[in-house]
Amino acid sequence: MATGEKVGMRIKSYREQLKMSPADLAAHSGVDEALILAVEAGEVLPALGILTKLSRALGQRLGTFMDDQFQPDPVITRASDVAAETVTHTGRARDGYTYHSLARGKPDRHMEPFKIELAPSASEPLSSHEGEELIICIAGVVRIDYGTESVLLNPGDTAYYNCVVKHRVCSAGDAPATIYGIVFQPF
Repeated sequence: MATGEKVGMRIKSYREQLKMSPADLAAHSGVDEALILAVEAGEVLPALGILTKLSRALGQRLGTFMDDQFQPDPVITRASDVAAETVTHTGRARDGYTYHSLARGKPDRHMEPFKIELAPSASEPLSSHEGEELIICIAGVVRIDYGTESVLLNPGDTAYYNCVVKHRVCSAGDAPATIYGIVFQPF
């Protein structure tokens, strides 16, 4: 089963357990109902910001929708595992990006660490959600739009910010960029 199908089935299952309609979930999450239906059908793997909003509205941590098995501490992610298990975001209005969870299998985590490849010319709309993020640029040039300001990150640069402010993270040029992103979402 493809990752998008797994994520969609899990979202639908939690939504149904809460006796929420897709319209209810849309109202609670701020995510368009048509997008929720496409995610649940496995047609779209949502961007991390959308997945964060859905997980929050369903009262679940972000990793709930992506984890397959328990791993005892410490959870080690080998570089070869990242390449083999990367997920491509298949949203509608962009070229896409790929991401890999760096904490798969740790059910009691409070942070969501990812390695993310940002495609050139890919651009998400600004989004906001509860929590905090730490971005570490490891290759290319990254642009972070935060509120009304934009900053560029070069390899080795970091940004740490409050996610309730509308923000966007994207490649800043015609070349891809790679980041480590760590999301903390309070419950």
